[in-house]
Amino acid sequence: MSTELTSQTFPDFIASGLALVDFWAPWCGPCRMQIPILDEVARQRPDVRIAKINVDDHGDLAAQFGVNTIPYLVIFKDGKKAADFVGLRQASVLIDALDAAQ
Repeated sequence: MSTELTSQTFPDFIASGLALVDFWAPWCGPCRMQIPILDEVARQRPDVRIAKINVDDHGDLAAQFGVNTIPYLVIFKDGKKAADFVGLRQASVLIDALDAAQ
């Protein structure tokens, strides 16, 4: 998973279909642990767009979603928040939530 969103690219990324966005920071240990899990989700659900937002670089987006703890994962369906998770989550939990959001 290498897509890094910015305040400018975020709206278009979530606008249609299913998207999973990881609010993270490079210094966050659990955030780094979440990366291979998101890679696994991407392998199992190639129909879902997955990206991350560095909260240090894009505090405006973090504030918009009330991010106080990271990792903070948000599933969007057609631009609307369908589910969110605070803290490290396993692939099975995220895939179940993506299935439910469809």
